[in-house]
Amino acid sequence: MTTSATEKTAATTTVTSAAPANAGAPVRTRRARRGLSPGRRLPAARLAGPLVLLALWAAASAAGRLDPGAIPAPWTVLRTAGRLWSDGTLPTDVATSLRRAAYGFAIGLGAGVLLALAAGLSRTGEALIDGTVNLNRAIPTLGLIPLFILWLGIGETFKVAIIAIVVYIPIYLNTHAALAGIDTRFVELAEVQGLSRYRFLREIVIPGALPGFFVGLRLGVTGSWLGLVVLEQINATSGLGYMMFQAQNYGQSDVILVGLLVYGVFGLVSDSVVRLVERRVLSWRRTLSS
Repeated sequence: MTTSATEKTAATTTVTSAAPANAGAPVRTRRARRGLSPGRRLPAARLAGPLVLLALWAAASAAGRLDPGAIPAPWTVLRTAGRLWSDGTLPTDVATSLRRAAYGFAIGLGAGVLLALAAGLSRTGEALIDGTVNLNRAIPTLGLIPLFILWLGIGETFKVAIIAIVVYIPIYLNTHAALAGIDTRFVELAEVQGLSRYRFLREIVIPGALPGFFVGLRLGVTGSWLGLVVLEQINATSGLGYMMFQAQNYGQSDVILVGLLVYGVFGLVSDSVVRLVERRVLSWRRTLSS
């Protein structure tokens, strides 16, 4: 009995001496911390979605799942695009559409920025401009086409004017919202530092408004193409929309798809250019997208 008690005491002493000093503390398991950010940007990641759709389109066409009369195969559309390019039809229509979109976009860009600055930096300007622009936004822009035809005729002028309206509204709204969202502490700091009006605009107003301006710019670029495809079907004799309207009359779905693909490429390229400029200009920001 004495020997057994002695052995139990020795075993307990051995376990106690072998235990670490912080045996009574809770055991913490080290786990790899999972990153919450999206991670590094993938090269040409925005092309993945269109390429997947193109692959599905080609696979469905090759398997005979699509009606060739309604949705021609991609290779058929490419052959049609090559034919239209070689006979001079596509280059002429593309040049006409680009010219219309450029004129309307330039006018809308200038009007949107100037109106946003006037409304964002002056209470009087805001009272006169902001309500009027929001009223214009509430009216469907394409619904103004009959009125603009009466005012400006049915030529190129009314088409450019409608595109300009489609462009200036998102640019104004987003730029004005960005100006209104500038922290008042920055304004107070500029007053304390005694900044001039010019330095206040350059160092406080413009950097604060640029993020919203670029959002509006992207929407305006897209809107110019959306408006163009409708306007070029109204008493036009050239342009991608006119080409598609004529193809509709003759049941040429491949020509219609050529026009849609060209519009899509223009929209994707122009949006990518704006995003690239935005990243360059706003490189000082640390955001998830960067």
